[in-house]
Amino acid sequence: MSQEPIRIFIVEDDVIFAKIMSHHLSLNPEYEVELYHDGKSLLKNLYKNPTLISLDYNLPDMTGLEVLKQIREFNPELPVVIVSGQQDVATAIELLKKGAYDYVLKDQDTKERLWNITKNIRENLKLRQKIAYLEEEIGRKYEANNLIKGNSPAINKVFMLIEKASRTNITVSIYGETGTGKELVAKSIHHASPRNRKPFVAVNVTAIPKELIESEMFGHEKGAFTGANNRRIGKFEEANQGTIFLDEIGDMDMNMQSKLLRVLQEEEVTRVGGNENVKLDVRVIVATHKNLQELVRKGEFREDLYYRLLGLPVNLPPLRERGNDIALLARFFVDDFCQKNKMKKLSISSKAVEKIQKYPFPGNVRELKAIMELAAVMTNTDVIEDTDISFSTVSASQDFLYEETTLEEYNRKIINHFMQKYNNKVRLVAQKLDIGKTTIYRLMNEGKL
Repeated sequence: MSQEPIRIFIVEDDVIFAKIMSHHLSLNPEYEVELYHDGKSLLKNLYKNPTLISLDYNLPDMTGLEVLKQIREFNPELPVVIVSGQQDVATAIELLKKGAYDYVLKDQDTKERLWNITKNIRENLKLRQKIAYLEEEIGRKYEANNLIKGNSPAINKVFMLIEKASRTNITVSIYGETGTGKELVAKSIHHASPRNRKPFVAVNVTAIPKELIESEMFGHEKGAFTGANNRRIGKFEEANQGTIFLDEIGDMDMNMQSKLLRVLQEEEVTRVGGNENVKLDVRVIVATHKNLQELVRKGEFREDLYYRLLGLPVNLPPLRERGNDIALLARFFVDDFCQKNKMKKLSISSKAVEKIQKYPFPGNVRELKAIMELAAVMTNTDVIEDTDISFSTVSASQDFLYEETTLEEYNRKIINHFMQKYNNKVRLVAQKLDIGKTTIYRLMNEGKL
């Protein structure tokens, strides 16, 4: 925990008195003292964020009250000690009411009083910083539990690995079926790490067209290709000093794998069409639902890149292996949905819980969320019953084909299904269905999705 410097501004038109005060306070090596001889000079330098201001009440250009008012507008919490040669009780009370930290008479004891005031402010600052540090440490420790819900042995093992991963910059590879929460795990690791105040940049490899992925990842210079009208930094530069999360890394083509390997080895990136090497400090987390070892064996994934990315493997259990977490998550999704939609609180019947516990959830947590939100809408009472729970089974898909409806309605339902499946990622859905993005946006604007 680093200690912030104590920066003291002394605003005093008496040059000799100002130097005496400055010298006395500068005896403490932790203090940085700056002198100003009028109000306007001080106000121009407030951006430096002083810790304390010693303000002479009678300045050549402004009164202490005028300066105090503008300081309060800049930062209401900034301590301001008024120093005055006149013992005017009414003025002192008025200044204290306006937000002055203290009122000090200008005499032989002024420097000692200001020394003691500064000491008290410094101790309070240290205490606030310590509290903030402890709150941050506690937040890091429990961040994973805030993002990922569950208490089953399978998910507790994931929590343990998240904690281990957050201690270092080791590359993390996350494996799991679609919908198990791979991005949530990546975010948990980032938020629990010392990089938590730096960017977290998520990239879905499958959502970027093959011809654009290099530019998207590494950036490009102006004129690098047709349409490159300006320089653009890539995802790796965006994530500098933070974390980049590469989702579905198993779908990256071999040419791009080679370029990614070079970036990881050299810890630098060269924008498309450029010559400058930009140094990187990026924590890398990757995820896939595929077996990378099998892809390596088939020659579809570079072996050297595989070992570069392996790092700490985290295997996410499918929802069907998480026992009572299913009921816990179901209640969380219902409560969250009701709160966001300003609905009355709903409970879940024991029969409904029993029904979802028996279902295999091929779509995992993402599917459970969609099912429980639909159930919250469909129920006519304060309780979600088993009859309100609807699964997307094979027979349901067959019934869908026999519905008497228009082709446009069929298309809408198909698009809606894929939007739910791919978490409303328009570009990816358009790619999967081979349709234009404008079609999806039109249906969204018309309220049909």
